[in-house]
Amino acid sequence: MDEINPDGVPRKVLFVAGAGRSGTSTLAGIVSRLGMHVPLPEVPPDDSNPRGFSEPQWVVDVHDEWLAEALVQVSDSRPSAWFDTGRICSREPARIRVSEWLEPHFDVHPELVVKDPRLSWFLGLWRVAAIRTGATPVFATMLRPPAEVVGSKQKYYANKLGSAHLAASWVNMLLHTERATRPTEGAGSRVFVRYEDLLTDWVKTTMALGHALDLQTIVHTRSDQIREVHRFIDPNLRRVNQTLADLGLPTRLHELTAETWEQLTRLADPDQGADSAEIHETFDQLRAAYTDLYEEAEAISRSTEVHARLQGKRQLLAELEDDTHGRRFADMVPHEVRAAIPPSVRRGVRKALGRERADGQ
Repeated sequence: MDEINPDGVPRKVLFVAGAGRSGTSTLAGIVSRLGMHVPLPEVPPDDSNPRGFSEPQWVVDVHDEWLAEALVQVSDSRPSAWFDTGRICSREPARIRVSEWLEPHFDVHPELVVKDPRLSWFLGLWRVAAIRTGATPVFATMLRPPAEVVGSKQKYYANKLGSAHLAASWVNMLLHTERATRPTEGAGSRVFVRYEDLLTDWVKTTMALGHALDLQTIVHTRSDQIREVHRFIDPNLRRVNQTLADLGLPTRLHELTAETWEQLTRLADPDQGADSAEIHETFDQLRAAYTDLYEEAEAISRSTEVHARLQGKRQLLAELEDDTHGRRFADMVPHEVRAAIPPSVRRGVRKALGRERADGQ
């Protein structure tokens, strides 16, 4: 008999996905208090989330590493960013690394919960890694009105990127999260959870999640664990209330954001039986429409991109030219290093710095 798992509960990994500030920490905090295991160590609480994140530190660190390599932001509005992270997801060493990290945590508990706002960028990798450990991956995507997500990020993260960018990144994130979590053979189920439902009646919402995903820890939770969650839940967590109209978005982005939210809320309503081929096609059309909108915006703003690149080049040249120690930058480079640089390259650098030599020098 397995002392860790005497009841023979099948291995499962609950992946809690969704945009940051959507209630992912609340859901992960609930299921962990009901007995599911968040691999340790966890990310410590901070002022933006004083009740804790329920995020494994290792997961956050590896996601930061991969996002930096892919040159992708956590809130990235570029549709092409998914191709950049997708290349990492397809790497065999990355899949092995994640599955080897997951494996020993099943010695603690057969049902794990993995949550991180960066998770959606690498869901394909995590799905494969979980299956390789003999676990069934299941998915819960948190849904919060996009205007509230934007407002919460601006309030708690001092985000200066602007409402249009944050709304666009929300659309980009949620449309691709929907696509990445669609059920496939042998890959488990998914649910979509409205943040408002979780705060209004967490017991009903969480128990429905447990039954839908066949999470034995949730289905057979104890009364003392339920009391602990009651102490954890703060009905006033929803401190930002605003609408899309308050964001002043460009018309087409406003329409796409509203339509995406409407379709996602259908997925959160099991009475509609919404997780069907028909709604999948609708989401595919929304992703295509968003890609078209983004490409149009890129084409129109090309001059801004070029200007920013030129500004960056000018700043770099100014920093190279800056003589903080009373010496030219070139004088700070050892002679043997300068001697190894081809003459044509040295001439190019001097030209860029405006220090071309007269003929014969």
